[in-house]
Amino acid sequence: MSTERKVAVVTGGARGIGRGCVHALADRGFDIVLVDLLLPEMQRTEAEVVEKGRKALCLQADVADHGRAKEVAATVKDRFGRCDVLVNDAGAGNPTGILEITEEAFDRTIAVNLKSCFNYIQAFAPMMLAQGGGRIVSMSSLNAYTGGVTSAVSRFSYAAAKAGIIGMTKALAKELGPTIAINAVCPGIIETERGNSLTKSRGPVLAQKIALERLGTPADVAQLVAFLATAEPNFITGQAIVIDGFQWEI
Repeated sequence: MSTERKVAVVTGGARGIGRGCVHALADRGFDIVLVDLLLPEMQRTEAEVVEKGRKALCLQADVADHGRAKEVAATVKDRFGRCDVLVNDAGAGNPTGILEITEEAFDRTIAVNLKSCFNYIQAFAPMMLAQGGGRIVSMSSLNAYTGGVTSAVSRFSYAAAKAGIIGMTKALAKELGPTIAINAVCPGIIETERGNSLTKSRGPVLAQKIALERLGTPADVAQLVAFLATAEPNFITGQAIVIDGFQWEI
């Protein structure tokens, strides 16, 4: 995919893996639309994109809000006229177990992690179909396969949401192909702001259980996302790709 005057929308782009994706795509020539609740952090990332010589736009939004996703898409259409890549990175963990979690907390975990992907894919797919192509990458997790482990920040509700992303990805690859390619990425242990309390205290121990003997970084994941967003020719869709340095003991 040529990245000349292309536009990428990244939810959760203010920090962590999302910020890494923003930088990787800006480095490949994309103008960037950031969608997040964290306004100061989002504005910092926006400034970094502008320093690279690319256009950037911050749109504050709760990704669980279906109506707001439609508004974001309309703004992108009005401002840029197109969306070539959508990265669904926004998410939130939940460490609460089945016997303690409230219905409200469970619903919120599903809404932020899984429903958000529905919200933004439904909002942006018509634009991509009309322009004749697009790529979608949604952030799942290794937890979708393991169910959450001793090294995981979150537990069953998060794992359920992330597993749902894989099912959604495979189904929509059939529904939206061949015009839109859609894939999921499943990171293992990544050093981010959200996971810092875990990685700082247990990082060396966790690294010993990974074949590459280190924890992942946002840049590691971002390189995979950027590849899925730009690779030509492209014959990859409907996939859930694990990126964990081969976490051989979990």
